[in-house]
Amino acid sequence: MKTFKFLIVFMIVCIIGFSCDSKTYEEISGEVANPTYTKNVKPIIENNCLACHSAVAAELPTMETYAQVRDAAENGNMICRIDDQSCGGVMPQSGRMPQNRINTIKKWVANGYPN
Repeated sequence: MKTFKFLIVFMIVCIIGFSCDSKTYEEISGEVANPTYTKNVKPIIENNCLACHSAVAAELPTMETYAQVRDAAENGNMICRIDDQSCGGVMPQSGRMPQNRINTIKKWVANGYPN
């Protein structure tokens, strides 16, 4: 019986200890105040765009590099396609990305495309 009580108390302590992590707003919301391409935008592009927009898949624009993604944002309609359906359909084709990812990309653009 003492072992059972000890086990219950141990489990409660573990649950409380692991669930009381201090998280920042960025970690919780997924939005980043000052996103960079390498740290924040590239993973979003890799997970949401490269299945179609790579040299192998051949759907234009190709978005495998910083320069290609920047060009798609500056000279293409990437922002409109990920944020608004009035540009010919929402991207990615599987469905609109969560708003926090869209906002991260938009902040990256607004901040001047930091690498």
